[in-house]
Amino acid sequence: MSDFASSLLSFAHQLFGPGFCFGDWVWATSAAGALIALFPVLGAVIVAIIRKGTGNTYRGPALAAIAAIGIISVLVLPWLLTNGVSGAFRAAFAGQETGLSSSELSSLDQDYCSFIGNQKTYLGGGQNVYETLFYPSGNKLAYGFYLIALLALPGLSLLFIMLQARTAMRRGPKWPTRFFWISFVAFVLFSAGMQANVAVHMWLGFLPISVLGIVAVALVGPPAWSTVSRSERPPPKPEPKLEPYQPPPPEPKPYQPTALAEEPPPALAAAPGPVPVPPGSGAAGSSRYRRVRRLGHGGFGTVWEAVDNQLGRSVALKIAHAPDQDTAQRMEREARALAVVNHPNCVRVYDLVEEPDGLALVMEYLEGRALATAVDNEGPLDDVAAGRLWATMAGALAAAHEKGVLHRDVKPSNVILDPNGLAHLIDFGIARSKGDSTMTATGMMVGTPDFVAPEQAAGAPASPASDAWQLAATVSYALSGYPPRGTRETPMAALMAAARAEPATKLPQQTAHARLLAASLDNDPRKRPTLNAVRREVEGWLARAGMSPDGPVTRMIKPPGSATQVRPPHPPSATQVRPPQPPPNATRVQHPPRNPPRY
Repeated sequence: MSDFASSLLSFAHQLFGPGFCFGDWVWATSAAGALIALFPVLGAVIVAIIRKGTGNTYRGPALAAIAAIGIISVLVLPWLLTNGVSGAFRAAFAGQETGLSSSELSSLDQDYCSFIGNQKTYLGGGQNVYETLFYPSGNKLAYGFYLIALLALPGLSLLFIMLQARTAMRRGPKWPTRFFWISFVAFVLFSAGMQANVAVHMWLGFLPISVLGIVAVALVGPPAWSTVSRSERPPPKPEPKLEPYQPPPPEPKPYQPTALAEEPPPALAAAPGPVPVPPGSGAAGSSRYRRVRRLGHGGFGTVWEAVDNQLGRSVALKIAHAPDQDTAQRMEREARALAVVNHPNCVRVYDLVEEPDGLALVMEYLEGRALATAVDNEGPLDDVAAGRLWATMAGALAAAHEKGVLHRDVKPSNVILDPNGLAHLIDFGIARSKGDSTMTATGMMVGTPDFVAPEQAAGAPASPASDAWQLAATVSYALSGYPPRGTRETPMAALMAAARAEPATKLPQQTAHARLLAASLDNDPRKRPTLNAVRREVEGWLARAGMSPDGPVTRMIKPPGSATQVRPPHPPSATQVRPPQPPPNATRVQHPPRNPPRY
C-alpha cells in the first residue's frame, strides 16, 4: 500500500504541482487529498445504485454490501493512503527509500515562501497531529492555526460525508448512514499519527471534493416508489411441513353403564321456561341496548345512539334495513374486518346482535364531526394539521392492511374529528378481507366517485395502493376544499372521470405537501409510495417543523351547556356523531410554524 500511496502522490504532483508559493509538493499534497476524497463519494454512489434495485431491503447480502462499502471506502482506503503519503514525506526527510524518482526528490528539496521554507523539512519533519494538538510548541498563533485546521476542516468534511450518505439513502430509513459517518470518525482518529503539515494540506483538498460529491450522489437518484413498496413487503411465510400420514386411532368401544351409574332420569317441568340468552346477545325482546336517538339514515342502514344497559356505556347501533342473507353476510363481514384491526384511530366493534328490526352492529360511539363538515364550515386545514391527519390515517390504514383488511371508501365524511381534534377512521361497511368474495350487488358502485381511485373506477380490484390514493385525495380535499379531480354535476360523471384517469386539477399548490401529494395520486398504482413510506415522510417533515405528529388536526370548541352530540350531514357512510356547531365567534386553535420546511 505504501507503493500505491507513493504512486498516488506522484500522480497528484503531475496533476497539480505549480511552481509557486506554497510549493509544488505542498500543492500536490492538497491534490492527493482531493483524490482520496473521491473514495467516499464513490462508495455513496455505489450504495445509491444498489438501492435502486433493492429499495429498503436492509438485511442479508444487501446490508452486508452497504456495510462493507462504507467501511472500505470511508475508513480503510483513505486511512491507508493518507498515512502512506505522510510516510513517503517522512522517508524522504530521513533519507530512506520513498518510492519517488530522483528528479521528484530533488524538486522536493527546493525552498518556497518564508513560512514554508524547505519543502522536505516542512512536509517530512515536525510533529504529528497528536503532538501538535496536545503538546504545542509555545507559539500561540501557530497553535491556533493548527487547532482550526486540524479540527474544523475534518468536522466540516464529516458533515458533508453524512449528507452524501443521507442522499444515497433517500426514500428509506437513514440508520445505514452510520456505516459512513462512524467510519469517517474512525478515519480521523486513526490519522492522528500523520505529520501535521501534511494533514492540514490534505484536508484542504479533501473538503471541496466532499462538498461536490453530494451532487454526484444526487444525480444517481432515489429508488422508484415501486421498488420501495416491493422491498417493504414482509417476506412470504414458509409453507408448513407436511407430516407423514398417520392412520386414525381405533374407535373406542361404546360406553357400558354400570349398576352404580343407573339413576332415574330427572323430572321435566310442567311448563318450560324461557330460553337463556347469552351475554352480549340482542335477541328480539332483549333490553340490553336502549336506543336514545337516530343519528343517521342511508341506503344500507340506520345508525342509532344507544346505551348498553349491561355495561353502562354509550354505543352506536348500525341496523340493516333488510335483514336478508346478503345483508347479514355484509354485516358479518364488516364486524369481522373491524374485529381484527387494533388501532387507536380506527373505530372499534363490540358485538353483532339480533335486534327486533334486524341485524345490528354494535360499535364504539365517538363524539365528533366529520372532516368534511369541518372543512366546509371553517375552511381548509393548514400544512401542519393536514400532515398530522395524513400521518395518523396512514398508520390506521396500514394497521388494517397488515390484517388483510381493505377499507375501499376512504373520504372526508369517513374521517371523524373528536373533541380533542384527533382523527378517527370509520365506516368499514364496504371493507373486504383477503379471501372474501365480492359482496357488492350488481349495479352498486363501490366507493364514492369523487374519491375513488382510477383503477377501482375502471373495474380493477381494490388494493392497498387504492386506499393510499383515496387517503391522499382526502388530504388534498382538507388542504384545498375540493376533490382532486374537481366536482362534477352527477355521480356518474364523476365516476366516468375517475375511470378515464383524468388528471388531478384541483391539487393545492401552495403547500409543503405538494410533491408527496402528486406522487401519491399517480394514476399507476405501482408508482405510488406506500402508506408506511408516506407516514415516514410526513412525520419527518413534522419533526423538522418542530411539531409532533400526535397533535390535534383541529381543536373543536364545545359550546357551554351542550351535553349531547348530533350527527354530521353525511348519512350514507355515517357511523359516528359530532357536537353542535360552535357559535359564530368561535375559531379553531392551531399553532403552525411560521415558515414550515418543504420536503
